[in-house]
Amino acid sequence: MERGRLLHRAYSAERVYPTRNDVRPTDPGALDFLLTADIGEGWLHPNASNYTFVVHLTKDGAESHAVYKPQAGEAPLWDFPSGTLYNREVAAYELSRLLGWNFVPPTAIREAELGVGSMQLYVAPMSDSHYFNLREQYPAEAFRMAVFDLVSNNADRKGGHCFLAQCGGVWGVDHGLTFNVDRKLRTVIWDFAGQPVPRPFLDDLARVGAQLAGHGSEACATLSALLAAEEVEVLRRRIAAVLDRPTMPEPYSRRDLPWPWI
Repeated sequence: MERGRLLHRAYSAERVYPTRNDVRPTDPGALDFLLTADIGEGWLHPNASNYTFVVHLTKDGAESHAVYKPQAGEAPLWDFPSGTLYNREVAAYELSRLLGWNFVPPTAIREAELGVGSMQLYVAPMSDSHYFNLREQYPAEAFRMAVFDLVSNNADRKGGHCFLAQCGGVWGVDHGLTFNVDRKLRTVIWDFAGQPVPRPFLDDLARVGAQLAGHGSEACATLSALLAAEEVEVLRRRIAAVLDRPTMPEPYSRRDLPWPWI
């Protein structure tokens, strides 16, 4: 990509929705496509707090889109280390994959016009789909996402960050504010407060927790390449705490709900 020529400040939704999205997030080659496809034009999303671009990808006749969040476009935060949000986006995908839950679209680190950042395969949502109008139809998926947010310490789960996709399935996006060592959980998914965590979720957590407790495992290597050592260790402790007391927590205060909700 030639610097300064292909990224546009105006977001053009019609350039994304009617055009082709040939690669589905569940396709076996989706991650390879994301990593190796040619990056074309991109459009700045107007409602994001950090620079967020929807970019066009092409490879071997296939076309799709991705969400590109460059490190250089991250606004400084007092409670997260500067320049790390893109890594957290990728770490959330990797944790979802390691758990076998696979609701975060394929996400990887790539270099593009504005430098290194996260690149996430674009998943087109159903019209006006968000947490509040899918939770009753997809309770298991909603519960699983709540458990994920608990262990990943998600500080920004708004209703619009999870949706039913046009290609099928419930997906979760926007995980830049995760894996803090201090408690930061802020989410709209409190429907399961006080309920026991389902056994299948606990089994998955126990498997990944055991990997994080040792050295040389895939989980340790993958997450340690993206997060600070202390953040990986505190993730292991959060998993252990859920296994020790497998009940979903209650909100502490109104600060535990994000604003806006969607």
